[in-house]
Amino acid sequence: MVGEAATAVVCKVVAPGTAAGSSKDEPHVQAPVWPLWKLILIALPQLGVQVLWCFIGPNSAPYMLHLGMNHALATLNNVAGPITGFFTGPIVGATSDSCKSKYGRRRPVIFAGLVSTWIAGMLFSGAEHMFTSKTAALAFAAPMYWVMDVTINILQTPHRALVADLASQEQQVPMQVVFVFFMAVGNFLGFSIMQIYDVPVEHMLELMIGICALNTLCIAVQFLVARETPQLRDADAPRQSLCAPVVEVAKAVKGSPRLLYHLAAVQCLVWVGNTAWNLYAGQWFTASVYQGDQHAPEGSEKKLAYSAGNLAFSQGGQAKSVLQLISALAIIAILLKKLLRPRLVYAPCIFIGTVTSILAAFAVGHNGAFAMVCMTLSVMPETGSFAIPFGLVATLNKRAELEGKQVSTALQMALLNCCVTVGQQICTTILAAIEGDLSLEAALPCVFMVAALAQAIAGSATLCLDDKPPPETGTTASDVEASGQDVKDDSNAV
Repeated sequence: MVGEAATAVVCKVVAPGTAAGSSKDEPHVQAPVWPLWKLILIALPQLGVQVLWCFIGPNSAPYMLHLGMNHALATLNNVAGPITGFFTGPIVGATSDSCKSKYGRRRPVIFAGLVSTWIAGMLFSGAEHMFTSKTAALAFAAPMYWVMDVTINILQTPHRALVADLASQEQQVPMQVVFVFFMAVGNFLGFSIMQIYDVPVEHMLELMIGICALNTLCIAVQFLVARETPQLRDADAPRQSLCAPVVEVAKAVKGSPRLLYHLAAVQCLVWVGNTAWNLYAGQWFTASVYQGDQHAPEGSEKKLAYSAGNLAFSQGGQAKSVLQLISALAIIAILLKKLLRPRLVYAPCIFIGTVTSILAAFAVGHNGAFAMVCMTLSVMPETGSFAIPFGLVATLNKRAELEGKQVSTALQMALLNCCVTVGQQICTTILAAIEGDLSLEAALPCVFMVAALAQAIAGSATLCLDDKPPPETGTTASDVEASGQDVKDDSNAV
């Protein structure tokens, strides 16, 4: 989700020996080199945030159903994450970058995110305990879910940035591997938590307290280890509006190279498919594969089938987390060793997702083991989308730099993040529309048909990406211009 985010966080890489937040006009300050083990502890909160996203994503719609909302509206309420993430991420990132607190620029934002997530999480998950009427509880919990998505985005955005501020250039790649590891472990824990109760949404408050406590513990460790150098306030610097980051992302679109538009379209389509699995696989297991009903009487066949479906979903999610870790490390190794072009790594990942969604829609039926295999393999497009597109943007800007053009890497990566949220919104809106005409059991396989179509188009488009590596250092702008005539032909060659 973007959430899980979805959501890759763009960080400024600080050169070794340069204080985080220092400008090029400030005196050169030799920054200490942080031991890798300390940086790993500073990155630990990524695990807690991933547990939060992993748990709340697939359980948000069932919780709304538990409170009495109809299927279509419960699904439609999930647009909260993509919409709030579209605006919150850039705004929080810019606020963190410009923070002049004596405690640093990242930790105050993280603390504010933690406190607000505690408040929003308790109000959201405790709605049914606060109101005697389920109608009142639903009316309170639905908008509070939107508030909680905002607070989680505030909490998660500065974590990678804090690590990037403190890590040396040589430590950047190892720390990205650490983040991949924490994300996989966080997902594994998130799916494991769902096995504590047969029907997790009936114990939402207890589970949310545990997850918020885990995030608090991780951040406490981070704060004990991390030390930031406060930024000095520049009295002459112009004040920036809160909407400026979003406006800057929009400006980055204008005049951007064709490759960026190409990648943006691919990311959007890939995340149409990823969202089908990340948000709605749990309901697919319980309602379509196992034909259970969370509202059925205790001990009834339908209720037992629902519990069995939830268990199979969580076990499939655990296997998915293990494959995510293995595949992510394999992709990083392939890209670092330059064994294959990025498009030849990314496209197969997407096509695996296409086949998986086709099988889920047409072949799985009521076979729980088959459904678990499909869910495990569904992680491949998501794993590829976390690494490859953002690396291609770096390649694109390296080429532009050699051509003497101005580059805006952070804004272009923010654009790709925004496209992830667009894909999430498309998937959720389509499923909500389908649920308006079909039962939940019949509607859920349909969303996998949509996912398969979107990722089939995305995989085909990925094969056409112009991922030609930048010229070797020392190549002149005229050399690049002369070789540019061959880019179109080379983009179709292995």
